[in-house]
Amino acid sequence: MDGQIQANTSMKDVVVDTNYMPGFGNDFETEALPGALPQGMNSPQKCNYGLYGEQLTGTAFTAPSHQNERTWCYRIRPSVKHSGRYAKIELPYWKTAPHVVDDVISLGQYRWDPVPHAGEALTWLTGMRTMTTAGDVNTQVGMASHIYLVTASMEDAYFYSADSELLVVPQEGRLRFATELGVIDLGPQEIAILPRGLLYRVELLDGPARGFVCENYGQKFELPGRGPIGANCMANRRDFKTPVAAFEDREVPSTITVKWCGQFHETKIGHSPLDVVAWHGNYAPCKYDLRTYCPVGAILFDHPDPSIFTVLTAPSGVEGTANIDFVLFRERWMVAENTFRPPWYHKNVMSELMGNIYGVYDAKPKGFVPGGMSLHNMMLPHGPDLNAFEGASNADLGPEKLDNTMSFMFETRFPQHLTEFAAKEAPLQDDYIDCWTSLEKKFDGTPGVK
Repeated sequence: MDGQIQANTSMKDVVVDTNYMPGFGNDFETEALPGALPQGMNSPQKCNYGLYGEQLTGTAFTAPSHQNERTWCYRIRPSVKHSGRYAKIELPYWKTAPHVVDDVISLGQYRWDPVPHAGEALTWLTGMRTMTTAGDVNTQVGMASHIYLVTASMEDAYFYSADSELLVVPQEGRLRFATELGVIDLGPQEIAILPRGLLYRVELLDGPARGFVCENYGQKFELPGRGPIGANCMANRRDFKTPVAAFEDREVPSTITVKWCGQFHETKIGHSPLDVVAWHGNYAPCKYDLRTYCPVGAILFDHPDPSIFTVLTAPSGVEGTANIDFVLFRERWMVAENTFRPPWYHKNVMSELMGNIYGVYDAKPKGFVPGGMSLHNMMLPHGPDLNAFEGASNADLGPEKLDNTMSFMFETRFPQHLTEFAAKEAPLQDDYIDCWTSLEKKFDGTPGVK
């Protein structure tokens, strides 16, 4: 598959054939020039085309074989040539756990309107706005949630995070992630996973662009175990797409920014670092179309736990308790008899941050708008508002298509702490807590259904 970019041209200057390879966690191989990929070995004495062999590892060398992730890259320059002396820079809106603001109260039920686009030009780095942090990046547990606002492409500028993998959930606009291992074009109703340590540039294809990011400090996202559900439904491996090799050979002043232990460092180089001509392995970026997610649910009575809607999970080391779950609430049929169908009132040990991609969420038909977010921290009660409760309690329970809806949840075992931006600058709905005020006492001490 030809992913070659001619010398002194950029991926953003040409129409890139964004071909993808299907599968999740597969061992892929791809080359942009014929014969660039060694066969039968990883590190030949001399690589074809004068390339350098280099390994990118996503797990410890001694991880069990079924968990071991690494990719061999054959590149124009070794990545030590993409790194020079570093200088700290400030990206004041991108925060990392532990981050607790003394005069901000994170205990509560919160909801925000969409963060509006500013008048200034914002790139992937300068447009990142952290909403919550959880855990500790230094011990590689927990997460952060962000809103991104992008109105400009990164020009000869590149980024990678040594802290985390990023799960990107667009809400409007389209972005191109030109990575070391190939090109991902991404729009609403899709997600992308960008592995820890992967270098890339973000370009604006159709803007302005806004979306959500889950920054995962812990173990990598994987598909959840289906248990009694069996081998099918939910997210299927074949629907994940990994890009084919594509490279740049450009001599141009460039900037690389690295996120490391919550700090940002910048170095200058004289060429594009996107110079991997061929690669093979199982540590690579991917995208997934959320419209291919096949939900399962109750077909007789009762409302199952929302865990049945898990697309991806990042294990915590505690069996059955995730560092992060990514959960999707999309269009589906509801047919349960004699059942309150929306999510019930509850409080639990997990902290739930939700985002609305489009449409109406069934438990909150008013106020939770596309681009908006809500946070229900661990052991805080939440559930349907009055209109949702009354509507569901008195509905004619025939088969019903829940349509025009796509929301998601970043759920974690850790408490999520609000940033100062989330508490004081983002468009917080101060009256959100009042959505339960009108719920009435119905108990009168006499038997029977009220």
